Amino acid sequence: MKSLFTTLLLGLISLGCFAQSFKNEFGFKTENDAYLATLNDRYYTNGLFIYFRRAIDPAKFSEKVEKKTYEISAGQKMYTPYWGQVAKKEDQDRPFAGYLYAGGAYSIFYKNESVLKTSIELGTVGPNSLAQDAQEFLHKTVGFYTPAGWEYQIKNELAINLAASYSKLLIRSNDNVVDLSGAGYANLGTTFSGLGASVLFRAGRLNQLYNSAYHNAVIGNSKTAALNKSEFFFYLKPQLNVVAYDATIQGSLFNDDSPLTFGVKPIVFEQQFGVNYSSKRFTIDFNIIFKTKEVKSIAKAQNYGGLSLYYRFGKT
Repeated sequence: MKSLFTTLLLGLISLGCFAQSFKNEFGFKTENDAYLATLNDRYYTNGLFIYFRRAIDPAKFSEKVEKKTYEISAGQKMYTPYWGQVAKKEDQDRPFAGYLYAGGAYSIFYKNESVLKTSIELGTVGPNSLAQDAQEFLHKTVGFYTPAGWEYQIKNELAINLAASYSKLLIRSNDNVVDLSGAGYANLGTTFSGLGASVLFRAGRLNQLYNSAYHNAVIGNSKTAALNKSEFFFYLKPQLNVVAYDATIQGSLFNDDSPLTFGVKPIVFEQQFGVNYSSKRFTIDFNIIFKTKEVKSIAKAQNYGGLSLYYRFGKT
């Protein structure tokens, strides 16, 4: 009898930990070149983002759809020349610039492990982005150098940006420890316009794309059971970008009067390496990104790291 009671108790604990699903996810992401400990502080020097996601009731989904979610986000990106303390305009190899936005996104996860995501961001580029204030506050707080040269930053411009991406599983090994997927994206807006394609390689303890933390798809009830109760995998993602416009480098799309602008490199290649752990309740992801030159100047290539933390709540 004691053994039976123990078995039932452990079963209830297991169900409480693993069987439940959550419909909401909240978290943040931070990107900074300081994560690589290279002592560089240049170009895309800092990004901070917060997210709220919610799974949509699956009652009226078509047979082809596994899951749908929507997302609300806000973020700030900060750009500087090769250093955040370049007081003379003629010494700057990239403009100081900031981008502040709020946005929304809608994702559809299909049974065939393809993912369609559309999004819109509204915000501003320029002093109204508060990037200068943010960098000065951050550096003062942690005892870094005092930034200089922000008076030459990209001028204020209303930001309206649309984006769409599509990912599709290409192959997965029979033991479910390695898979390969392809993706493409397109951006159109007053700040960022362009398109690109990538290949994602994952290795480790994986779930289907519609249940995976990589696509922020842990929330919600899936029609198909997840391959694993938790995920832990390494990933590699080479991506080729075609850049049509970048207001943080080129200034306003309409009648720009910024004191310093440059042309953009039309082709930019980036390589991303990362590791992801996800349980039913939590996700932690760390990655590093290496990019080729983005600016038509003496600017060099750049690299930075990103850290994401997410927490899920609200049982379905």
